[in-house]
Amino acid sequence: MLNLYYAPGACSISPHVVLREAGLSLSLEKVDFKLGKKLADGTAFTTINPKGYVPALRLADGRVITEVVAIVQYIADLQPESRLAPPCGTFERARLHEWLNFIATELHKGLGSLFGPLATQALKDATRQKLTGRLAFVETSMSGQPWLLGNSFSVADSYLLYFLRTWQRSAHGTLTPALADYYARLLARPAVQAALTAEGLP
Repeated sequence: MLNLYYAPGACSISPHVVLREAGLSLSLEKVDFKLGKKLADGTAFTTINPKGYVPALRLADGRVITEVVAIVQYIADLQPESRLAPPCGTFERARLHEWLNFIATELHKGLGSLFGPLATQALKDATRQKLTGRLAFVETSMSGQPWLLGNSFSVADSYLLYFLRTWQRSAHGTLTPALADYYARLLARPAVQAALTAEGLP
């Protein structure tokens, strides 16, 4: 059994979706950030992940993996037949690394500048402009294909799901028609619907 520590609406939705796509048995452990990063039993989440943020994945032997990029690839490699990630050592796997790192550093990280308490309006405006440009790159790269890596849904798509959802719902950003269609394809996947429902997300 794999235990996923998550917070509703956080980037932990990405490994949550991947676990369901892979058909693996999972247990969800909600982290309550409003109560000081506590688990349901009152345990401090920092005893699981000293970094203090989600996601974290606890394995059956008690070891813990953190960071979205590491977790989703680990899950994909547990179930290679799910084809959620190309085989290690291939060009396609390098392309997956490229997308995952792009999403983490050029999209996900940028969200912090929009919500930080010390962020000036000038910084927020510049960040929105930058993120809009990055999304334009995503759209151009996906031209003529349904998913980031081509015809197959991958763990990179699960990570981009988080960004696109947050970009629209929290940052009040908009999507072009092509990206809106892509987002609709993501939401139509049963694993995505199941993960959102399990986390109580609309």
